Amino acid sequence: MEQLIQRRPRLVLTLVFGIVAALALPGEASVVTRALSGWNVAVWSYLFLMAWLMMRADKHAVRKMAQQEDESAVAVLVLLSLAAALSLLANIHELSGMAGASSELRVMKYLFAASTVLGSWLLLGVIFCFHYALLFYNSAPDKPALRFPEDEDMPDFWDFLYFSFTIAVAAQTSDVTVMNRQVRKTVLAQSILSFFFNVAVVGFSINIAAGLVGN
Repeated sequence: MEQLIQRRPRLVLTLVFGIVAALALPGEASVVTRALSGWNVAVWSYLFLMAWLMMRADKHAVRKMAQQEDESAVAVLVLLSLAAALSLLANIHELSGMAGASSELRVMKYLFAASTVLGSWLLLGVIFCFHYALLFYNSAPDKPALRFPEDEDMPDFWDFLYFSFTIAVAAQTSDVTVMNRQVRKTVLAQSILSFFFNVAVVGFSINIAAGLVGN
């Protein structure tokens, strides 16, 4: 636990925020509502902290952070991806129980659902961005895991964000070349996850629009 706090203080801090937020809800709140509320607080807090980090970190800092990662990085990636996918299922459960709800409650739940889906989608892009940085900076200099345009040998977070979110929105790698099998597996996993998330975003958008028009 101590090692986790030292290596991922932002992740641990946002998890604490999420747990506190879930426990702070009124007693009549359901388990799913508490879980989604805690998830939203944790995810958006984490995204804010990561945005702050990325704006301040240069390429040397990115390389240092990537080289300090340990074998738990893959486990963290898998667990956060699974949690993001589960948040979509929890959202469906929340939206399915709105029969007879007032217009105000419906709007609040729709906004809550939109926040959950958008936050989970952004989280996936960010955590895969970090994982691509890890793969790149822990590969041999003469055999880089990724090849960036202009033969950039020290990409920063913006380069990895570009690569990650290009896959998330377009399911392609654009002008960045994948150079080894491990990265191809990671890209495949992100592409599949992103496909289901994109379908979910479209589905939730149609559901929310139909609900608002219906009211």
